Amino acid sequence: MFDVIMDYLHLSQSEINAIALSIKVALVSISMSLPFAIVVAWLLARKDFWGKAIINGVIHLPLVLPPVVIGYLLLISMGRNGIIGRYLLQWFGFSFGFSWHGAALASGIVAFPLLVRSIRLAIENIDFRLEQAAQTLGASSLRIFFTITLPLSLPGILSGMILGFARSLGEFGATITFVSNIPNVTQTIPLAMFSFIETPGAENSALRLCIIAVVISLISLLISEWLAKRTQQKLGQTDVRN
Repeated sequence: MFDVIMDYLHLSQSEINAIALSIKVALVSISMSLPFAIVVAWLLARKDFWGKAIINGVIHLPLVLPPVVIGYLLLISMGRNGIIGRYLLQWFGFSFGFSWHGAALASGIVAFPLLVRSIRLAIENIDFRLEQAAQTLGASSLRIFFTITLPLSLPGILSGMILGFARSLGEFGATITFVSNIPNVTQTIPLAMFSFIETPGAENSALRLCIIAVVISLISLLISEWLAKRTQQKLGQTDVRN
């Protein structure tokens, strides 16, 4: 089905590879980030501890730091000769450098604050008295989390996932700094557009990828709204409007 659509749009193989890789990287980055984002969001929303402001600031750093800085930090820490990356390569034969795994890692880090923020706001908007009532009835903290907190925060989780996906899809600076711009290996939509813009006569390819990126992001946002409303209806939280 995917190949049929790409043929209909008259896309070149390099464009198809860039689109497929971008979707793959975005999905993997969000899937791997989600469990950590839920835990961090819950801690920030429900717990008070020393250093909370510092941790919150560090988590949101990717929103204000230049993406190139994030890519450089990843390069010196997780690259083939990085502080951590050299041991990953030596012990496990695995490296984030110059591979799509590195692109997913960079995209996940850049999108992580958006994911955490959406989930945290959703948890903070849950009536804390519901959790207190369950606790007085003898429910454990773990049971309260999985039966009350997590289901009620599902709209925020879905919204954060979609925002994170869209942000991962458009990641450029950290990716090109960390894993370079290698066709069919690390070249996502933004990196492919960068290459086409610099190539004489390839302006149409850049335009097609630009339109596709806009369409995918718009569809993602529409799906996010639909899923959020559907989830709210199931939880009985929607208002009936005439």
